[in-house]
Amino acid sequence: MAKGGFRGGFPGGGNQMQMMRQAQKMQQDFMKMQQELESTRFEFSSGGGAVKATIVGTHQLESITIDPEVVDPEDVEMLQDLVLAAVNGALKVADEETSKAMSKLQGGLGGLGGLF
Repeated sequence: MAKGGFRGGFPGGGNQMQMMRQAQKMQQDFMKMQQELESTRFEFSSGGGAVKATIVGTHQLESITIDPEVVDPEDVEMLQDLVLAAVNGALKVADEETSKAMSKLQGGLGGLGGLF
């Protein structure tokens, strides 16, 4: 056989295997990151800390803490607004942190060429 022939029947077969290994590692990294995010707690306070909402990474509300001093039967709307602000703020924090984590992971996709 002449020099420069194909080994294993496929030109560049080693690169393909390396890309497959990288893809598998990235899949494992993604699953690990997803598990970590799902167990992470995100908190946000409104009204100077009067109302605090905590959600878990699965976007489920875990707890709401309300300072008794802000409970005014004459101004229920203010309390409702504070609760909404705290919950929406916690959801926004969770989304931002998830996006940051995904961006880090996607940064590793550059080595896989056009596969993704």
